[in-house]
Amino acid sequence: MADKKARLTVDGIDEVFELPVYSGTMGPDVIDVRALTSKGLFTYDPGFVSTAACDSAITYIDGGNGVLLHGGYPIEQLAEKSDYLEVCYLLLNGELPTPEQKATFVATVKNHTMVHEQMLHFFNGFRRDAHPMAIMVGVVGALSAFYHDSLDIDDAHHREVCAYRLIAKMPTIAAMCYKYSIGQPFQYPRNDLDYADNFLQMMFGNPCQDYVTNPVLAKAMDKIFLLHADHEQNASTSTVRLAGSSGANPFACIASGIAALWGPAHGGANEAVLTMLNEIGDESNIEEFIKRAKDPDDSFRLMGFGHRVYRNFDPRAKVMKQTCDEVLAELGIENDPLLKIAKRLEQIALEDDYFVERKLYPNVDFYSGIILKAVGIPTNMFTVIFALSRTIGWISHWSEFHSSPNKIGRPRQLYTGPAKRDYPTK
Repeated sequence: MADKKARLTVDGIDEVFELPVYSGTMGPDVIDVRALTSKGLFTYDPGFVSTAACDSAITYIDGGNGVLLHGGYPIEQLAEKSDYLEVCYLLLNGELPTPEQKATFVATVKNHTMVHEQMLHFFNGFRRDAHPMAIMVGVVGALSAFYHDSLDIDDAHHREVCAYRLIAKMPTIAAMCYKYSIGQPFQYPRNDLDYADNFLQMMFGNPCQDYVTNPVLAKAMDKIFLLHADHEQNASTSTVRLAGSSGANPFACIASGIAALWGPAHGGANEAVLTMLNEIGDESNIEEFIKRAKDPDDSFRLMGFGHRVYRNFDPRAKVMKQTCDEVLAELGIENDPLLKIAKRLEQIALEDDYFVERKLYPNVDFYSGIILKAVGIPTNMFTVIFALSRTIGWISHWSEFHSSPNKIGRPRQLYTGPAKRDYPTK
């Protein structure tokens, strides 16, 4: 129930509109403008940056204060004390699992890691040089053709089964996209391994020899998965919700999220970091590029610094920095030319008044890009890893949407085309 009212007057309309104002647990109040439609008025908010399109209990962000909460738990605490699959349970269920619930959850996920054997032939329809994201969009969308026994979106059990399948199979599909692109045979998942260990062995293992995962690298991958699990109502999550509002099956909805994430303005940030490092090329060029970054008339921008949501420090970045340092120390590759550039840029951003005053701190994309490169994951796989991680956020929001009364999404527009006119006579 609304405990406050907002009053709106419009020039030329002799009426004062009383609009309900709702308050959430935290965050800004929202004004319910639905009554305006019956009066012939729409609100105008390009990009929906000032519009709450739903209510949700999954994730909360306070960008001004650098806060990210999943189910009320700060991301820093989850990164320190939890792991990816436990966070998956939290996002799906709203509460952390008991030890027994977690064991059951993990075991269920492990039992769904294989994909239908016929899907292996599906990959043959793609060129070997196809972008892995193009393959992933197609393969995930096609899952409904193989797993159509649980597509009743109004059935809570069916929704749960789809969530388990997606969490379990996305690492398998991601690794298959990589293996296909380099011409190596697919590696089957191993249920005796942890989630991140299993992903790494599917990425880098081969039938010729056993692959032994490095625990430091596996821990780093789990952190990357966890820190990218959900980020509230962003472009791809909103896309999944909007697609879901039509009643589309969950695999199609997740494929739509992958497509939205593929855009460089959304999911390509850590890939852009590596592109920038390659553009800089050498430590001796850093000062020149720093000057260009400070020049408002220069189109060059430092990628991986600052964040459009966090006006302070990205709360995920501190965790990712520590993990990055651990990975580089473990692999002993601090002298890699690109990584040396990255570390020097980090130092400048944390010390230079220009960056400090503007709060242009290294963000999670900066550090995750460095980690993925160090692990040996090619740049064109970065967004695939992001999609793998974010799948739990997408399916949690999709499930939340279908767990309560809902409507099909139908954004409005401000029409600026020609007025009605007659077809010319000939």
